[in-house]
Amino acid sequence: MDHLTLAQLGIFVAKTAIVLLVLVIAFRLLGKRQTGQINIYDLAMIMALANAVQNSMTGGLGDLRIGIFCSAALLLIGWVVSRLFLKNEKAERLVLGVPTVLINRGLVLEARMRRERVTREELLATIRQHGLQKPSQVQLAVLEIDGSISIVPKEEA
Repeated sequence: MDHLTLAQLGIFVAKTAIVLLVLVIAFRLLGKRQTGQINIYDLAMIMALANAVQNSMTGGLGDLRIGIFCSAALLLIGWVVSRLFLKNEKAERLVLGVPTVLINRGLVLEARMRRERVTREELLATIRQHGLQKPSQVQLAVLEIDGSISIVPKEEA
């Protein structure tokens, strides 16, 4: 494919945008905790996923120009979305989510933990990392949008 037309490159860019949209939706459905804790398995999965979607974006052609246009499309989409988030907090909350309270005044909110796929063991480990021993010592525990858990200890009387 020596001579790519602008229309053909546009199709590749559109395919790239569609693949990105599907991946964003899929990762959003996985939940904050899943995307916030990347381990070696997750890295391998992301690399395999990148290889799998590459052919759908470039048509399996391996052409350098197509790769450059698809990469440029991803960078441009990322730039546009970051600008959108700066101007529209509602869009940011829809795509990235909002922090979720897991412990309020020492009370563990089990339903929220199940919804966010946070295990009791993960929560207890985070509490211990903050020098505390049990949930009753926690004023507030929040699952942040990046998947980390913030802890605010109760103030001593």
